[in-house]
Amino acid sequence: MMMGLLTALAAGLASATMFASIVSGALMSLVLFYLAPLPLMVAALGFGSTTALIGGVAAALGLGAVFGLPYMAAFALTVALPAWWLGHLALLARPASADPQPANAAPMLDWYPVGRIMVWIALFAALTTVSALFTLGTDAETITAALRRGLMRILGARPDGASSGDLERVVDALVVIAPAAATAIAMMTLTFNLWLAARVTLASGRLNRPWPDLRATALPRTVLFALLAGLVLCFTGGLVALVAQIASAALLMAYGMTGFAVLHTLTQAYSGRAFVLGATYAATLFIGWPLLGMVGLGLADAVFNIRQTYRMRRGPPAAPPA
Repeated sequence: MMMGLLTALAAGLASATMFASIVSGALMSLVLFYLAPLPLMVAALGFGSTTALIGGVAAALGLGAVFGLPYMAAFALTVALPAWWLGHLALLARPASADPQPANAAPMLDWYPVGRIMVWIALFAALTTVSALFTLGTDAETITAALRRGLMRILGARPDGASSGDLERVVDALVVIAPAAATAIAMMTLTFNLWLAARVTLASGRLNRPWPDLRATALPRTVLFALLAGLVLCFTGGLVALVAQIASAALLMAYGMTGFAVLHTLTQAYSGRAFVLGATYAATLFIGWPLLGMVGLGLADAVFNIRQTYRMRRGPPAAPPA
């Protein structure tokens, strides 16, 4: 009991310190800020979600006492809540069969699907972005104007020689894509933190579940209809359209990640697999545009069952490495 409490407090302290480092303004603090959920996720996967919950609450209260309520609320919503809930879902399982099993055999369990965890990550990414925008205003016009003023201050201070008209056009374009870009960043960082926490706990021998086959990651079919509804609402205008754009961006990112799972499946028998995967990841990281191809591949798999057809022709894939 005491060891679990100490672990929770240590994870909360580490997470709160990484989150609060952003006030220093140093470039390294941005990396620590995005990795703030990692200690709590490690605690959740290695010691149970209750440990992460205790650590998250303690960290939020500590940040509130030092920096005030806004920091406490931001940490609780963007770091503590996702770390606790995603860690809880990753360890969630049910018996694979209702039939009685031998007493000396390990129980067969169905673990919470990775695809559904991806949906929750998309939900948290959208919630984080919407909450951040609501600090700027409560209607689309006010939020857009605040974003525009902030970007004008940032870009206008640079002596790049751009004319006022050119600068305004650049700012207008950035205002349009900023909410979706922020959602995509939140989506990627949450996913990376959960993956890294799972690798850390697996390496330490404390991961209380088998490593999933990430190549089989698939979103529920209903997500496709939710995405279509969100894309339609993007054209309504006002606050509804803004929220719909953020939700659609989160779901498209989720399909982009399943696109990588499709790519891993389709290249498993290809001799140049390592080069193709490495080049795709590198191009996505440094250029960004290949992500659109992964989104298309994920959507195509959701509609046409590309992986299922491939497995029927090639046979079941080999077991994934731990």
